Amino acid sequence: MTAITTPFGFSSTAAEVAEGIELTGRRVVVTGASSGIGAETARALAGTGAEVTLAVRDTTAGERVAKEITATTGNQEVRAAHLDLADPPSVAAFAAAWRGPLHVLVNNAGVMACPEQYTEPGREWQFATNHLGHFALATGLHKALAADGSARIVVVSSTGHQQSPIVWDDVDFAFRRYDPWLAYGQSKTANVLFAVEATRRWAEDNITANALMPGAVHTNLQRHTGGRGSGRVPAHLIKTVEQGAATSVLLATSPLLEGVGGRYFADCNESEVVDRRSGTLDGVARYAVDPDNGRRLWALSRELLAQAG
Repeated sequence: MTAITTPFGFSSTAAEVAEGIELTGRRVVVTGASSGIGAETARALAGTGAEVTLAVRDTTAGERVAKEITATTGNQEVRAAHLDLADPPSVAAFAAAWRGPLHVLVNNAGVMACPEQYTEPGREWQFATNHLGHFALATGLHKALAADGSARIVVVSSTGHQQSPIVWDDVDFAFRRYDPWLAYGQSKTANVLFAVEATRRWAEDNITANALMPGAVHTNLQRHTGGRGSGRVPAHLIKTVEQGAATSVLLATSPLLEGVGGRYFADCNESEVVDRRSGTLDGVARYAVDPDNGRRLWALSRELLAQAG
C-alpha cells in the first residue's frame, strides 16, 4: 500500500489546501466548530462553496462564528446546530433531524486530559466525548453519508494516541487509577480505529474515513493542561490555528484522497506506522491501525451505547 504524499506540509494553511476546490452543492458537518481548529476548518470549507453546519454545544458561540464565516467568505449557507457529544440523546436528536445527503463529516470536537469525570450513563468523559459521541453521530448519519455516494469522514485524533492502546477490560477506569493522559491517549487511539473500521465496514457505500494529527496548536483544548505556558511542545513545533486545520481540510477535500480510507495523516501527509513511541508529533502506533482492533472497538462501542439506552 503506497503512502499518500501531497504538495503540502507543516506550514500549509487550511486556505492554501482548499484553494481551487469547488464544493458548491455539497453538505458538510464540523463538530466543535465554535472556536479553534474546528472554526478554521469550517471557514475553509465554507470558502469552497459547501453548505456547512457547525455542530456545537454552545449555539450562541456557534451562531456568532457562523455569521463571521459568512461575512468573510460570502457563503450564506453556514449555520449552527446544537450537539453535545457526551449526551447520547443530544447526538440522537441531531442525527434524527438531519435531512438529505451528507458529503463530509468532520469529527473535530474533543476534550484533552480533563479531571476525572463520568457521563450520566457511567462512561469516562474523554472516551465518551472523543470517541463514543462521534461514533454515535457517524452511525446515526450513516444513511445520509451513504446517500452521497462518495462521502468522507475526517477524524481528528492526536499523537497522544501513542500514550495508550484501548484497555479493553477497563475503558472507563473502573479499576485503574485514573490518569488524564492515559484516558486521552485511549480515546485518541479509538478515533484512529474508528476510521479503520468505518472504511472497511462501509466500503459498499463508498464511505471513506481517515484520521489525523492536526499538530500542536494553542486552543481551548489545552485548558486543563497549562495552555501556552505548559512547555509540553517546543516553540518551533507550534502551529497557528490556520495551519492546524490544514490536514483536516485536506482529508475533506483533496482529490488525492478519493477512495482512500483507514489511514492516519500528519502535516498533510500519511504517517508511518511505528512499533514504539515515535518521540515526535508524527507516526501512528500499529495497534491504532490494526483491523482486528477496529472490529473489536466497533462491537464494544455498540454495546456501550446500548447500555446508555
